[in-house]
Amino acid sequence: MRFFKYLPVLAVAAFVGQCAAFSFGPSDDAVVIAPPALDMPATSSGLQTAVFAGGCFWGVQGVFQHVQGVKNAVSGYDGGAATTAQYDTVSEGNTGHAESVSVTYDPATVSYGKLLQIFFSVAHNPTELNRQGPDSGTQYRSAIFAQNAEQQKVAQAYIAQLDNTQAFGKPIVTRIERDKAFYPAESYHQDFLTENPSYPYIVINDLPKVAQLKKLFPEQYRAEPVLVKNQ
Repeated sequence: MRFFKYLPVLAVAAFVGQCAAFSFGPSDDAVVIAPPALDMPATSSGLQTAVFAGGCFWGVQGVFQHVQGVKNAVSGYDGGAATTAQYDTVSEGNTGHAESVSVTYDPATVSYGKLLQIFFSVAHNPTELNRQGPDSGTQYRSAIFAQNAEQQKVAQAYIAQLDNTQAFGKPIVTRIERDKAFYPAESYHQDFLTENPSYPYIVINDLPKVAQLKKLFPEQYRAEPVLVKNQ
């Protein structure tokens, strides 16, 4: 399923796919879940990277841009080849890519486990297979692109923990995938939530996620987002 909608707010003469579609319903409510029993230790050794995929990258990026300790959150594509890492091609659903967000964070301020908790609770619905809300296709799958063996171990343990406690009432379908390479998305996709807060898709699907982040994670919430354009 693919929608074509001219986006004057982007100031480009282009059609975009389901990320620009008008939603058929409101954003899913966030689920209150326990933090990971297993986490990576806090360290002051430098910035680290996590890559998450959870549907349209506009909302996932927007959520993590409001998290304390996050230094950058870039929308892009992971899971496929460089030659097909363009929006129109990825939107066909057969390149292997997922719309993803690369999160650069300070582990002395926010842990990988806390990012996972926010990802599962607020940023998306991890029980939807190859779709999120109105958007369907493997490019909208729920996935974690582990950057190292420790991230993979923590993510696997957390998924097992959440499934064992039936935190969502349904099995988690999130895949833990090998990180082939992350390719930043086109500039008009970056900071989309912040720059287009009245856009219908954003109003219905993504602004509620930021509100839920503020409500459920007040200690991690930052009012001023960290934007790609300011890097």
